[in-house]
Amino acid sequence: MAIPPFLAELRALVGTGPLWLSSVCTVVLDDQDQVLLGRRADSGAWALVGGIIDPGEQPADAAVRECYEETGVHVVPELLTSVTVSPQVTYPNGDRTQYLEITFRCRAVGGEARVNDEESLEVAWFAQDALPELDASNRERLKLALECTGRTAFSLPGAAG
Repeated sequence: MAIPPFLAELRALVGTGPLWLSSVCTVVLDDQDQVLLGRRADSGAWALVGGIIDPGEQPADAAVRECYEETGVHVVPELLTSVTVSPQVTYPNGDRTQYLEITFRCRAVGGEARVNDEESLEVAWFAQDALPELDASNRERLKLALECTGRTAFSLPGAAG
């Protein structure tokens, strides 16, 4: 999987050490409220569409860009539905990363769902009651996005009650 040039430059400096990166995730719905998913080339798992925010890029712009780059689908972000932190990820080459995950619910407005880059093996629309297996993080972000009524969900495990 290709990495952005800025990330390659950082990796040249820090090696495989942990990096904190900002990312976007899109929960894309079509006119029938089907969900757009991609099957990742790195793991073979089905997942929500998203990726790393480029330096200086607005998160909503990154969501639109990532969705088109990976799936060929044009979207309009409707709601910011959750802000979460991923578990630390260790890639096969040893790179360690943790992501700030900014999730948007988006509406598809054009394009045709297809594999549009090397990051996906498949791209498909799924009825909400016929989704493929998703990991816990993707399931939670999808649930929050589908249930969102305009209030962004935040995870507060460290907050004093």
